[in-house]
Parts: sequence; C-alpha cells; structure tokens
Amino acid sequence: MKEILILVLSAVLVENFVLVKFLGICPFLGVSKKLKDALGMGAAVIFVMGLSSALAWLLNKYVLVSLGLEYLQTMVFILVIAVLVQFVEIVLKKLSPALYKALGIYLPLISTNCAVMGAVLLNLEKNHNFVESIVYGSSGGIGFTLALVLYAGVREKMENTDIPEMFKGFPITLIGAALISVAFFGFKGLFS
Repeated sequence: MKEILILVLSAVLVENFVLVKFLGICPFLGVSKKLKDALGMGAAVIFVMGLSSALAWLLNKYVLVSLGLEYLQTMVFILVIAVLVQFVEIVLKKLSPALYKALGIYLPLISTNCAVMGAVLLNLEKNHNFVESIVYGSSGGIGFTLALVLYAGVREKMENTDIPEMFKGFPITLIGAALISVAFFGFKGLFS
C-alpha cells in the first residue's frame, strides 16, 4: 500500500506531467482560461490516461510481447488512445453539450496529448505491473487536472489585474505557468 501511495504522490506532485515533465502543454495553455472548462478537460484526461494505461499494458503484455511485435507499440498505443478519446467525445457530446462545445478542438487533441502517451510509455519504462500502470496513469491525469485547475484559477485572477501592456496576452500566460511550475519543483525532494 505504501508503494501505491508513493506512486500516486509522485505522479501528482513530484513528477507532474505538465509542470515538471512539460508534457501536455498545448491543452494546458488552451483550456486553462476558465475553471469549469479546466475541470471538464481534466476529467476527460484522467479517464483517458487511466484507461489507456490499463489497455496498453494488457495489449503489450498479452499480444505484442507474446507475439514478438514490440516494434508496433507506438502505433498500437496511439490507436488505443484515439479510440478512447472518440468514446469520451461521443459521451460528452451526448451528456454535456455545453462542455463539449467549450472544450472545442482541445478534446480531440487529447489523442495527440503527449501526456497521455507519456503515461503509457513511462509505465513500460518503469516496468509497472497492471495495477501500478492504472494507478500511475490515473494519478498522472489527476496531476494534469490539478495543474490545469490551479492555472485556470490564476488566469481568472489575472483577468481582473492591471498588467503592463507589454506583458498582456501570451507573455503573462507563460510567466504564470512558469511560476506555478517552479512551485511544483519544490516537491522534488519529497521522497529522497
């Protein structure tokens, strides 16, 4: 149980996919304007990262490795992620059309979100078992959501702040993201 807790805290805080590993920056910057949109995107990413980690582990262990087709890992993992994203897209369109519209282009971009693929590949690299893969993928999604929600809060506050003209827009967006990232580097020694 201790190892699972360390794995969760590590994926959420110490090795946060967005703020420490710098994976998934495109949706992080694109969907962090409003807190509601950030929560919706975060939930979709948690689902896709957790389930794709599980499916990729199973496919890799019982199909690719057993048939000697490891060279197809990347292609198979991309296919698994794309199918899961399509599923999420269909469900969101049916259950929450407003959120579906708010997420816009960023929802299908989960297919190419390098944080999702990163979770799948890091599970292989770290030689996680099935349960650890699910925990690491889901926790990585939770960390992604945490970063997205924190940053959405910062961006909402920045809308009502007097910002010098030369920093308005994208520059202050990057400065805010950098400051949150620096704060997360403080967790680096948590398990040393």
